[in-house]
Amino acid sequence: MKELSYLNKYLIKYKRYLILGTIFIIISNIFAIIPAQVVRYAFDLVKENIEVYRLYRNLDIQESIFDMFAHSIFVYGLIILSMAILRGIFLFLVRQTIIAMSRHIEFDLKNEIYQHYQSLPLSFYRRNNTGDLMARISEDVNKVRMYLGPAIMYGLNLLTLFMILIPYMISVNPRLTLYALLPLPLLSASIYFVNNLIHRRSEAIQRALGGLSTFTQEAFSGIRVLKAFARESDSAARFDVKSNEYKDKSLRLTFVNALFYPLIMALIGLSTVLTVYVGGVEVMRGAISTGNIAEFVIYVNLLTWPVTSVGWVTSIVQQAAASQSRINEFLHTKNNITSTENMEKEIEGYISFRDVSFVYPDSGIRALKNISFEVAPGQSLAVIGTTGSGKSTIANLLLRMYDSTSGEIKIDEHSIEAYNISSLRAQTGYVPQDVFLFSESIRDNISFGNIELTDEQVNAAAADADLLENIDRFPQGFETKLGERGITLSGGQKQRVSIARAIARNPKILILDDSLSAVDTKTENSILQSLKKIMKGRTSIIISHRVSSAKLADKIIVLDDGVIVEQGTNESLLARGGVYKELYDKQLTEEVAGEE
Repeated sequence: MKELSYLNKYLIKYKRYLILGTIFIIISNIFAIIPAQVVRYAFDLVKENIEVYRLYRNLDIQESIFDMFAHSIFVYGLIILSMAILRGIFLFLVRQTIIAMSRHIEFDLKNEIYQHYQSLPLSFYRRNNTGDLMARISEDVNKVRMYLGPAIMYGLNLLTLFMILIPYMISVNPRLTLYALLPLPLLSASIYFVNNLIHRRSEAIQRALGGLSTFTQEAFSGIRVLKAFARESDSAARFDVKSNEYKDKSLRLTFVNALFYPLIMALIGLSTVLTVYVGGVEVMRGAISTGNIAEFVIYVNLLTWPVTSVGWVTSIVQQAAASQSRINEFLHTKNNITSTENMEKEIEGYISFRDVSFVYPDSGIRALKNISFEVAPGQSLAVIGTTGSGKSTIANLLLRMYDSTSGEIKIDEHSIEAYNISSLRAQTGYVPQDVFLFSESIRDNISFGNIELTDEQVNAAAADADLLENIDRFPQGFETKLGERGITLSGGQKQRVSIARAIARNPKILILDDSLSAVDTKTENSILQSLKKIMKGRTSIIISHRVSSAKLADKIIVLDDGVIVEQGTNESLLARGGVYKELYDKQLTEEVAGEE
């Protein structure tokens, strides 16, 4: 319950639902108990007066006595029917309060988790896989909801019913009460055992189904490779193995489920037999009436489900506690990327790195080592280097996806940590190396950074990214819906949409992280010509492994293993004949060879 105590703030928030639900449960239980007492009166009425009725056989008065019986039984029947209807109404109200409360809390908890997810730094997502994040916000929250709704509802129902009913039953006849209730704890323990067994086997089925689904999805996604290597038979055989594993686990669960209802019915039957037998003995002793036997049989059936639910509720609480523990683990994860002054101001674009070093916290890899450079407002800087040289780390630090391990980063002579993070990122246009597009229209993807963009601004951004000609080929133009992660577009088209998205918001700082890697030389030259206009008047950081992208920049730095090995202009670096010149000559040779 320690982990579940986190939810107390929600129970307090929705205490009105909980209080009303408890009241409705008490009233519904009262309306469930009254019919049993009415049945007792009806049984005793018939037993006590049946001999009188027989005494007047073949006399006119016998008909009057029968009418009296029939009228009384009819009245009792109406009372029982009324109580059943009223109980049904209040049970409806119970669910409209307590179950509704659990749904409200589920909504709030999911939103809290989602908002917390968005506040966490990039390092958090490098440590945790997407499937685990999704499971905690869906499956784990659903198990917690079962505790907040059904578990609390049935727990309160059992508690209030026992508090009302057990003292009354003991006051009627303690011995009969003992024997009537004797099988019920055994029933609860059995249900707890069976339910846990069902839960474990259900989880095994889910794991088997997950493995089967993953295998199937991978096979369909890679169907071209499967066919190219003629591995269809092998794939089918592996699918058969995984399918059989799922089938075997499902049959094991079916076997356990088959035990569930027979077990309940057997123990209920035992309780009824004991009630009738012991009740008959007590009637012969004159301790109770025959009506009490009928009354107690109804009470036993009334208590059966609440007692049965104890095992079920206990299992739900255990599962909810485990799920809430997993949720709390993430909710208690703190965001170490915070603003020291929460400063919001329009930036000009001056960037300064002073002896900046960075080590990735999750892997321990040192990406940057004491690098220093400056970029004046409106100036452009190209960061050139091979894979793993630390280029993209500069972009991550400028966007505050991470904070530097040592050294200082300044924007407009203010520490980058002083800026409000949202304000800083809102004035920065970023084109990531790994392009991600949403399953929306092209227009929606371009205007993602600013949903208030006009059609003219969206068109201008697409034109600057050399994308208009491609969009015109689509039947629906800008309203063309993209598939998952933009799968309907080619690699080059996706990168150009990403560039259009970055420049559409008119940023003061533009960061292009290897954004032209998926386009051919002709398209690259076309986009670079457009970028000349785009970069004018704004600070631009061009990160690339291709020297051709650096020609636009006012300054160039060359990284190797996180260290700046060269810096200068395109002409000065070529004249120096160092690392930059080697990269230039090598890529020029590759381009010529490719054209041939």
